[in-house]
Amino acid sequence: MKKFFVRRLIVVALVFAAGLVVLADTIRLKDGSVIRGQIVSFKNEQFTIMVGSGARGRKSRITVYMEDVDSIEFDSAGNASGPTDDTSGNTSQPTYQPPYQQPTNNQPTNNQPSYQPPTNTQTNNPPTSSNPTFFQVNVRVRADNSSNGWTNSGLVVRRGQRLRISASGRVSLGNNRSATADGLPNIPDRDKLMRNQPTGGLIAVIGDDNDDFIFVGRGRDFVAQRDGVLFLGVNEGNLSDNSGTFDVVIEAEASGSR
Repeated sequence: MKKFFVRRLIVVALVFAAGLVVLADTIRLKDGSVIRGQIVSFKNEQFTIMVGSGARGRKSRITVYMEDVDSIEFDSAGNASGPTDDTSGNTSQPTYQPPYQQPTNNQPTNNQPSYQPPTNTQTNNPPTSSNPTFFQVNVRVRADNSSNGWTNSGLVVRRGQRLRISASGRVSLGNNRSATADGLPNIPDRDKLMRNQPTGGLIAVIGDDNDDFIFVGRGRDFVAQRDGVLFLGVNEGNLSDNSGTFDVVIEAEASGSR
């Protein structure tokens, strides 16, 4: 009983310290605890999280086992727009936002995030285990042309890793048109990235040097065909008059769960 009481005190202290972070990732544990901080690494099935006041203050380093994590929500400010495009006066540097680069060939820009699940040496075949282990990442995908039209999920996937993505919400495509993540199938758009898929639908790509786009819609279960950062965007050529976000839940297979 004494050990249990001490453990609970430690958890409360960590949550209190994490509450001092203004812009932070939110890590929800299975025991109901919530930690707000910055995920700086993922190694040996453990997340390393920095919490504390930051500027001139002292930061603490917390290690959390993956099996104790219920879900992760990356700071939306870090996934939405590039630092040079921010006119709100907020000078805080986003957690996983790659630096802005001039758009080229409609490909996302990327500065490799520090959060990387351990290397998966499996092939492209789907998992053979009937009960693979997944961890969850939540992200809001903007429909406008911020960051060259791509939202960095903050997740580095490995070839052969299974991903389950689901999306909800509705975005505005301009001209009094709106769409769910499944898009609008009868709207022509010669400039959209996936010509044969609905306009305004949710799409994905792995890596910033790749044009092998994946149509996700409101739900998609697939196996990654390459290593790289997972980016999400909207299948439309003109994003300048768009607004709104899709709420996306990514479930990624944990290494060693097969």
